[in-house]
Amino acid sequence: MAGGAADHRSVAARVFAIADAFESGDELTLSEVSRRAGLPISTTHRLLSEWVEWGGLVRGEDGRYRVGIRLWRLGARQPTARRLREVARPYLDDLLEATGEHVHLAIRDGLGAVYLDRLSGRGAVSVISDVGTELPLHATGVGLVLLAHSGPETFDAVVAAGPRKFLPNTLTGERELRSRLAEIRATGLSVTVEELTRGAFSVAAPIRDAAGEVVAAVSIIAHAERKDEPQFALGVRMAARGITDALRVGAP
Repeated sequence: MAGGAADHRSVAARVFAIADAFESGDELTLSEVSRRAGLPISTTHRLLSEWVEWGGLVRGEDGRYRVGIRLWRLGARQPTARRLREVARPYLDDLLEATGEHVHLAIRDGLGAVYLDRLSGRGAVSVISDVGTELPLHATGVGLVLLAHSGPETFDAVVAAGPRKFLPNTLTGERELRSRLAEIRATGLSVTVEELTRGAFSVAAPIRDAAGEVVAAVSIIAHAERKDEPQFALGVRMAARGITDALRVGAP
């Protein structure tokens, strides 16, 4: 083991120990995983390599490991993610009925926003997002909300990664992004206009758990010419508040 004692655990138990090391969603170094899992560095490195190859973990350029999308997709079938979707669905249905556009529910995975649910009206604007899709935090409405309520290390990592400028309106500079995130925290809303998709605008708001932490974001993506219609911001605020209240009521 990490401390040098014999490890009589099965191979499966060692694999599960690696998974348990990421229970809190941290980004960990090799030595940190080794310590948490109680495994030698060499064993940890071998198992981490297999996790990365399978897609359950991702190794960043800084050498840190984080949960990957494939492991998340398995987790999405479990009660916690399923409950979030189930709690949110009535509010998403209401937004769809009121607007006829796209309605999204998303969570953060590393430097991306992963879409848990999407409802779309027949005449909705064309978008690239879908359930399970991961899109950049800096260029999406839900992503900006999630980034605004993440720790400074996440913001630093986004800037260090060199945010891509998808369209002329996409903000990529450190100073302008900091200013925008501060505005989102102050107003409780993120509004984007043609930053990832031409002809589209979005409005998004944070969803909080029983502890008050932002765990997800809800948004509407609509035709850009509708951006001044007041029902979008009002609807998203009400949906976010309703989902938040429902999560709190059902908390243990």
